[in-house]
Amino acid sequence: MAESRAGVTRGRGPHPLDNWLLGLALAGIMLTSYLTFVAWFGEHPAFCGADSDCGLVQQSRWSTLLGVPVAFWGLLTYALLARLVWRLRTRPGSWRVALTIVSVGAAVSWYLTGVSVFVIEALCVYCLISFGIVNALLVLLLVRRPAHMPEHAWAKSLPVPVGSAVVIVFALFLHFSGLFDPAAGPEKPYLKALAVHLRDSGARFYGAYWCPACQQQKALFEASAERLPYVECTPNGRNGAQNFACVANDIKDFPTWIIDGRRHTGVVPVVELAALSRFEWPADRAPKQ
Repeated sequence: MAESRAGVTRGRGPHPLDNWLLGLALAGIMLTSYLTFVAWFGEHPAFCGADSDCGLVQQSRWSTLLGVPVAFWGLLTYALLARLVWRLRTRPGSWRVALTIVSVGAAVSWYLTGVSVFVIEALCVYCLISFGIVNALLVLLLVRRPAHMPEHAWAKSLPVPVGSAVVIVFALFLHFSGLFDPAAGPEKPYLKALAVHLRDSGARFYGAYWCPACQQQKALFEASAERLPYVECTPNGRNGAQNFACVANDIKDFPTWIIDGRRHTGVVPVVELAALSRFEWPADRAPKQ
């Protein structure tokens, strides 16, 4: 019985929408590969300057997830979809898994687009293109449903994709609210103001990407860490040539702060940084450390 059914399933051949589905998945792979590349190498996407709406979105705290560019997660999603769509040509059973993946991807895209419109108040053309691709994939996959297979009836097929999408988006919401990781959450006014003050006052925080103490120092500023006047001393790798600014200032230990011409090594508490840089803030509102 199973062999007979498998034979009927395989004998139906590719669906007219299969090429469209594969083409869209490949387009998504190319788009997210490009965005991942520029994110990892510190560049701005084409036609996306630092002060543009696109730049605001690409540099926002919603542009990374678990320390990795959101574009990379999109790349993995599109790559998995491309694989599933290819299998769908001969194995209709792949449809439900593909629907689950694309449902999650579309839900996340809706969530991030909503954040762009209502929170960041800026739109990124690249994000909108990806939004269009993933939603087109969702619609075409719904149309592509193998209706001849009883196990793919709507009542059996929709609960898992819809439930997965809701759970993932809710988890993202909690993550970016700072519940799991304060560094991903909203900025605290005090930490934000101090980080900006340190940067504008000429203070410098010299460190290295591989230095645990440097990561501890950044963690003290939570979501405002990106505002610190940080100087990466080993951009060419741990054993590579040091940044010229670090050599010129004779930086030998990480982290090292230079504030008002004075050198401070090791992790410096937030309240001490405020005192050293003469940061003014109402005493009753300052954090206790």
